[in-house]
Parts: sequence; structure tokens; C-alpha cells
Amino acid sequence: MTVLANLFFAFSNLFLVLCKGAWIALTALGSLVRLLGVVAGSLFGEQTLGQRLATRLAEPDNLRRILSVVRAFVPNLVLKRRLVQAYENSGTAIVTRDVDVREVLDHDQVFHVVYGPKMAKITDGGNFFLGMQDSPEYARDVSNMRLAARREDVAERVTPFVTAEAEAVVAASEGQLDVPAQLTGPLLARLVGRYFGTPGPSEAALIEYTTLLFWYLFTDLQGDPKLEARALEAAGHLRDSLDATIADRKQRVAASEPVAPDDVLARCLRMQSAGVPGLEDAGIRNNLIGLVIGAIPTLSAACVQALDQLLERPQVLAGARAAALASDDERLGRYVFEAFRFNPLNPILYRRAARDHVVAKGTLRARRIPKGALVLVSNLSAMFDPWSVEAPNEFRLDRPWESYILFGYGLHTCFGEAINRAVMPALLKPLLQRPGLRRAAGPAGRIDRGDTPFPVRMEVVFDAS
Repeated sequence: MTVLANLFFAFSNLFLVLCKGAWIALTALGSLVRLLGVVAGSLFGEQTLGQRLATRLAEPDNLRRILSVVRAFVPNLVLKRRLVQAYENSGTAIVTRDVDVREVLDHDQVFHVVYGPKMAKITDGGNFFLGMQDSPEYARDVSNMRLAARREDVAERVTPFVTAEAEAVVAASEGQLDVPAQLTGPLLARLVGRYFGTPGPSEAALIEYTTLLFWYLFTDLQGDPKLEARALEAAGHLRDSLDATIADRKQRVAASEPVAPDDVLARCLRMQSAGVPGLEDAGIRNNLIGLVIGAIPTLSAACVQALDQLLERPQVLAGARAAALASDDERLGRYVFEAFRFNPLNPILYRRAARDHVVAKGTLRARRIPKGALVLVSNLSAMFDPWSVEAPNEFRLDRPWESYILFGYGLHTCFGEAINRAVMPALLKPLLQRPGLRRAAGPAGRIDRGDTPFPVRMEVVFDAS
């Protein structure tokens, strides 16, 4: 009887798996049909066919459809062709299933980050821990910056500052606001100046420099030489500004003059005075460059993209507004990050294989990724993988945080994840509290990225209180 029962349960489970696989395949075929409709709708227009297709297929809904087709039929795709030119590689692997994405990102000694050479150009010879493998130097620099940018600062300093500044901007907007240009970008530049102690030449300069540098490091996969020239010029200006700030701060301390508040730079300099390794002036500057690049354009874009997804769903927007009005910050955060799941900042992360590795070993989707291949791991696909995520296409507030891959995963999870999780809801909260929040009419109410990968314009309006 026990053997028969085990066989029954085994066949039942197999039947359920086959049924689920068939449903996923049918759903993917539906996505493919929708994509063919998008292609047909792009045959005519003002731009070239390639430009029209690229624009339409990059839309969040269509990108998720593309990934659903790949995930269903070729979840681990290995190509000899180099799709990315900006980093050395011998071919391309595309990984889309949640468990396989996490496998690649967990194996950091096999799949290396590739940013080191570009970071060296930005810092004029140094590196930042985002571009390092797990090593004593990596552990030292991360530990130093954890001591300088403390977890308790998020609740005690960062969130109150963001909340007050955001409320002031929204209150002064008179019912119409360009979110990235007037709210998220300038506010985050001010936060960087206040909390890190790195105000830069101006808020506008900080936004310009960090946008170019993030674009160069993480988004320009084809190695555009014109962009590199602009980015390295910006890097030079940012280095000069930070070097001058560090020198000025040390001179004021030496002269026993009043110094700036207890910010991240001040803490680094105190540790430097105590002889902590890795915190010479250049080391402090390089780590601050990495933190500043990771703070301004990324968080600005994340807030805009999350708000955009809320505006697409009136009932969800109403729920987010109710949470904001009730100051239920935990619930508001669930709305914001579930919205962000539908259009994350980086839908694909990438690593380079340091040696051959079989991903999903022992399964029908197992593939050998050869040494030198650049591996494109889709965190967006992982967060919509029906094999791992319940009802992935539904907007739900009950998802555990572990189901999200919004700020990286594994060794190189974003250093500022705790800050991001607090800042995004706090920054959007005053805006979501306004009655009648909606898009401005016409194109102004839609995300406009200009000639950058980041939102530079999206106007909203709201009713007078």
C-alpha cells in the first residue's frame, strides 16, 4: 500500500507539473501573438523600422512578454555571438528562470563582475567595491563604508530629510510637477550633499555627472566612444570636486575651525586619522564616487518608474494613496516596490564566466556556459517566473521581500539597499497624498528619457487640497 501510495503521489505531482508547464507554454504563445501584433503595428511611422521596433519592444509590458517567451521555450540560451561589445567576452548566455538567475548570482567566484576596467578609468586608476570580486580588499572597503554609512542613519537622518524636502517641493508646486526634473533628481542631489558630505559644484552638475557615469558603467553595452569621452570628462570634474572637498575638510580640521556635520565624509576622515587601512584620500574619494553614482540617477529613475506603474492602475493608485494618507509606511512601501517590480531599473544584470559552468545541472534546461561568455541574467524575468512566483502578473501586496530582485542579489546586492527601501516610499509619499493625482495631458504625462536611459521628464497634476 505504501509503494502504491508513493507511486500515486509521484504520478499526481508529475501530472500537475505537466499541466503547469502546458499552461505556461500557452501563456507564452499568447505573449508571442501580442508581440507579433506589436511588430505589425510598427511597420509604418516616421522613424526607421528598427527604431520603431526598438522603442515599442523596450516598453515594460512588451519586455515582459519577450522574456516570458524566452523563459518558456529557451530558458537558458547560449550563443557564440557577442551581443555586448563594451566588455571583453567570447559569446553570450541569457538566463531567465528565477532559480537559475539566483544560481549564477550566487556563484560569484565563477561569474565575475565586469565593471573594474571602467571603474579604473572613472577613478583614474583605482576601483570601487562594486567592481571587485570577493577579496580582502573588497571586504575591507565594504566594512569601512558600512561604518561610515550606518544602518541607523536611515531612520534617524535620511528618511526625515527626504520626507521634509519632498513635502516642501510638492507643496510649492501648485498642482503641477515634473517629477524627475523638479522632485526626485534635485532632492537626491541635496541628500547626497547633506548626508555624504559631497555637495559637488552644484545640484545640476551632480545630476549631470552621475547620470553620465552610471550610463557609461551599466547601460552602454555597445561601448559608444562618444559617450565614454563625455563620461570620462564628467569623471574628471567629479574627482576634482571631491578632492577639493576632502582637502578643504581636512584643512579646516587641522586649523581647528568648525567642521561640517557628522556626515559620511567626516566619519571617513576620522577613521583615516585613526589609521584605518584603505582610507587614504584617494580611497575615500573612490568609494564616494561609487556611492554618489549609485544614489542619484538610480533612485530618481526608480521612483519615477514605480510611480509610472502606479498611475497605470487607478485602483492600485487609490490604495497607495490611502496608505500614504494613513502614514502606513510599511504598506505604502509594499505598493511602491510591487509597482517597481513591473519596471525595475535594471531588468538584466550581467557577469562574465571565469570558467566553464553548467547552469541548472540535472534538469532538461541544463546548459554549459563556457569560460569567457558574458552572462545576461534577467532579474525582471526571475520576478515574473511562474515556476517560482505565485500569480506573477497580478499586482499583489503579500509578496515576501525575498521574491524581489530589485537592487541586485548576492555578493553585489546594492550597498544602499536599506536606504533605497526607505527613500522611495518617503519621497513619493507627499505626492501620493495629493487628491486627484494623475498624469499631465498628452506626452508630458508619460516618461520621456530624452537622449539618456533615465527618465528626464514625467509631469503629473493634482487637485488643490
